[in-house]
Amino acid sequence: MSTTGNVVVITGASSGFGALTARALADAGHTVYAGMRQTTGRNAPQVQAAADYAHEHDVDLRSIELDVNSQDSVDTAIARIEAAHGRIDVLIHNAGHMVTGPAEAFTPDQLAELYNVNVLSTQRVNRAALPGMRRRGQGLVVWVSSTSVKGGTPPYLAPYFAAKAGMDSLAVSYAGELARWGVETSIIVPGSFTSGTNHFAHSGRPEDTTVEAEYETRYAGLMDQVAAKLAALAPESASASLVSDEIARVIALPAGERPFRVHIDPADDGSEEVSEVADRIRREFLSRIDLADLLTVQR
Repeated sequence: MSTTGNVVVITGASSGFGALTARALADAGHTVYAGMRQTTGRNAPQVQAAADYAHEHDVDLRSIELDVNSQDSVDTAIARIEAAHGRIDVLIHNAGHMVTGPAEAFTPDQLAELYNVNVLSTQRVNRAALPGMRRRGQGLVVWVSSTSVKGGTPPYLAPYFAAKAGMDSLAVSYAGELARWGVETSIIVPGSFTSGTNHFAHSGRPEDTTVEAEYETRYAGLMDQVAAKLAALAPESASASLVSDEIARVIALPAGERPFRVHIDPADDGSEEVSEVADRIRREFLSRIDLADLLTVQR
């Protein structure tokens, strides 16, 4: 097994983009910790699959218990990795959950739970992993965002879209606050991949079924329509591995040369165009207030 690459931690790596990325990075020669919860329970088959892949391909891919909803779990996992290697070079925020249905039918507690998984989880992991990166004056934080943050936003996905927007906003602010520490930020923006991930298949539903039924009288079959249209917009070659391959490409770039934001959006929902404007405005404004140094990491 290779020990010459980066030490990488990725959250939500039991399936989908996370599992694909873990394998792609291991193939590239990195030591990869695939974080997931319930490694001895529900995700035990995924742990075995990762171990089998590591053995069959002679790569360094290791599963680790990491429940992003638990600070104790996060702290324990990060401490184990740092104790074993003395460092974490790359942190990938990938854990997330999707829900589908009319926004009004979700309870406030459901929205809070979704924010917990998609937004607060990144803060837990950052508070555990960033001190080491800052002490060493180097590192890369990769945030797996979504085109829904700035692109086309069909109905019945509002709670998920709002949570991803919160995470993306947090990533942008962290980028400036980490630059003087020598820690880079790259925001990866996948589009609507309707196959190759479990987002749609495992999406949550509203608890208020009465309100949901009322909306069905005016929006009957809307979610099926949206899913079908999204699938039709993407070309047949639009594999979820496009995202994992792009993450691997970004990480392989020299320090200081990684892109701030990169889109992988076969359906082209307009997010890239809007993001180009937003990111340009950010660059211009930071320059206007004499903080242009925050746009690049200190070397």
